Amino acid sequence: MTTRSNTLQAVLDGLMSRYKERVPDVATILQAMIRGGIIKEEQDIENDHIAFRTLGVPHLGIASLEKVFLYYGYQRRDAYFFQEKKLNAYWYAPPVAGMPRIFISELRVADLSAEAQNIIHQYTDKVQVDPVDQLDLGDAAAVDEYLHSSSWDLPTLADYEALAKESEYAAWAIYNRYYLNHYTLSVHNLPQPYNDLAAFNAFLEQQGIVLNDSGGKIKQSPDGNLLQSSTVAGMVEAAFAGGDHKTIPGSYVEFAERRVLEQFRHLPASEITPAHRREGFEAGNADKIFESTYLEQAGKR
Repeated sequence: MTTRSNTLQAVLDGLMSRYKERVPDVATILQAMIRGGIIKEEQDIENDHIAFRTLGVPHLGIASLEKVFLYYGYQRRDAYFFQEKKLNAYWYAPPVAGMPRIFISELRVADLSAEAQNIIHQYTDKVQVDPVDQLDLGDAAAVDEYLHSSSWDLPTLADYEALAKESEYAAWAIYNRYYLNHYTLSVHNLPQPYNDLAAFNAFLEQQGIVLNDSGGKIKQSPDGNLLQSSTVAGMVEAAFAGGDHKTIPGSYVEFAERRVLEQFRHLPASEITPAHRREGFEAGNADKIFESTYLEQAGKR
């Protein structure tokens, strides 16, 4: 691997390490898969993609965060727009086979009410230059620290709750910053019958895992080739400015089945590569997956 690839791997390892600490469902799922003989060890899992949430304001948002991953060789691909949730997003293809895709979404802050915009700007306006421009992207430890720290002050509980009434995404992002929103376990390369998302969901529910049922437990693209499901976010104890505490939604785990494209279904299984499977994302699927951190879903735990 090149120096940049090694640095990227260290950054990804740092993200996953802290994510696993905050999302106990990851260990629960992996341990159950090992006990059930589905995998022998965690390294057998293919990470389909990881996702970040950002705030669309000057010096932050997609335009800022993507610089980190473009530096390491990721390539920006398709754009997505979520009108109801007031979000933009892009996905990014990895520079090295086997590394996860990246999905970065951004709240269209200017589309919110004046009250919500004012709350967000009272925090983010203190960011006068793009923080990524100040980073040594060749220093994995520095990048890891940045992704797990905040460029703005800790919000008050009152501000968090005011934002949540209008946009639960906004409330999540103002508190959690760039902590991984989710990582995604690929199911299509698992042994039968677990390479089918419906069967894998049934396995998860047998372990007591609660799945997001917004739009159905399986979200399927119109072409039928991208199937996704997710846990509901775990509730975490959050400390707010002024000493207030509240249990709020944290992060979650996603699952994806990328089916072989019709023109390649004649190939024997031994010849199937990622290039033969459905690529990219689907706005309709993602729209419902976002709700994994909404109280209507997270409150089901």
